[in-house]
Amino acid sequence: MNIVAIIGSPHGINGNTGRLLEEVINGASASGAQVELIDLSRMKVQPCVGCDACHKIGSCHLKDDFEGIKDKLLTCDGFILASPNYIFSVSAQLKALFDRCCSLVHCLPLEGKYGAVVETSGGGEDEEVIRYMERFINSIGAQSVGAIGSNMAGSRSFPGEEALFAKARELGAELFRSFREKPHFPDQAGYRASFKTRMKRLVELYQHEWTYEYQYWQQHHADTVQPAPPPAE
Repeated sequence: MNIVAIIGSPHGINGNTGRLLEEVINGASASGAQVELIDLSRMKVQPCVGCDACHKIGSCHLKDDFEGIKDKLLTCDGFILASPNYIFSVSAQLKALFDRCCSLVHCLPLEGKYGAVVETSGGGEDEEVIRYMERFINSIGAQSVGAIGSNMAGSRSFPGEEALFAKARELGAELFRSFREKPHFPDQAGYRASFKTRMKRLVELYQHEWTYEYQYWQQHHADTVQPAPPPAE
């Protein structure tokens, strides 16, 4: 099993988020997974400019590391998203990546894959950021096997560290098991179904402009979009 771990901390793996992520990776690796770390602090992912190229041709015209990261997400068996809590949201580095994934959100090409979430904070309120990252996982078609978050007790240290790290390793092991067991998470099913319907209608509405995404739906989704009348002259 090939797992991609994406960390959005500007400190990379050497920060607090990196320390907690290390334990999740340890759990996955001990189970037999091959884990590749993508450190956004060492890569260039520019902000989305809203050009619509990804909707029309399936790729972004900005010359940076995004397309390579996207390809790794599309070809991996599972993935981990890790970020510190920066003002009640993910880091700017990870948010830039999320915004560039617009076509992945429209097409949901990660259906059948599983993800996990790692989050750290200076003073709590972890759940809001965790929910946001898990919602992103669902919004690109995948299911979340779970999340782990914690405030810090110091540099690369956490309260209740022994129990926290054991839970982190179990999360990594659970992500590995998902590849073999293909679990279904009923609590995510309602959102995923309604979101897929919403994206279907959106792509259908813009089919004459978003030609790549419309063709993708025709080829890859059972509930193929229906043709709309040609645009008015």
